[in-house]
Amino acid sequence: MINMAIEVFNRYETKYLIDSKTYNILVNELEDRMVPDSYSRDNSFYTICNVYYDTEDSALIRHSLSKPDYKEKLRLRSYGVPQKGAKVYLEIKKKYNGIVNKRRCALKLNEADCLVKNHIYPHLEEYMNRQVLNEIYYLVNRLELKPMVYIAYDRRAYFGRDNSDLRITFDTNIRTRRSSVALEKGDYGDGLLSGDMWLMEVKCAGALPLWLTKILSENHVCKTSFSKYGEEYKHYLINMEE
Repeated sequence: MINMAIEVFNRYETKYLIDSKTYNILVNELEDRMVPDSYSRDNSFYTICNVYYDTEDSALIRHSLSKPDYKEKLRLRSYGVPQKGAKVYLEIKKKYNGIVNKRRCALKLNEADCLVKNHIYPHLEEYMNRQVLNEIYYLVNRLELKPMVYIAYDRRAYFGRDNSDLRITFDTNIRTRRSSVALEKGDYGDGLLSGDMWLMEVKCAGALPLWLTKILSENHVCKTSFSKYGEEYKHYLINMEE
């Protein structure tokens, strides 16, 4: 069962772009070795909504696209459209030499907004991770960040039956917008990928199991470099030039 309260992740993440035919083949192959998380049972999907923060000149995403050894992002995440007073997650996502470190702190929506927009440190509550909160507070004070883009998608996810460190996610219907960039403004936006394309991510603390490598090879699934925010930013630049 997925635990959305997990606050620290360290793992390798490998990404693949696949079509619907390949998606269906892979899901059938995975059923014997993996189990759906609690939100993906009965072939269901759940919606993840994000607001990505950046500087006025998009310094964070421009640095990320230059493929440096180290990069970081700050985003606000909710599962579905949050209501007033709902719990959301502020996350720092860092990548160094291929290893992804994600640290997150649960906050109420208004607390997260005040922290990032107004640099107001929230009153500590039991549901907050103080260490991660301090890291986020340092970051938002070091950089003048603002909400830049909304990105949401529908996800189906699996955990390894014999390896709880192994997680595979399939994201579809990725949509983005640069207006009304707030989680509570609703879930809508322009499509980022064609309707037949899926983003598959394999997340693991170590090397991929041999059975998974074999399945990917047999179905000619090749890894790719893909960032939702990065791809959105590239589309944004193209539209600005037109």
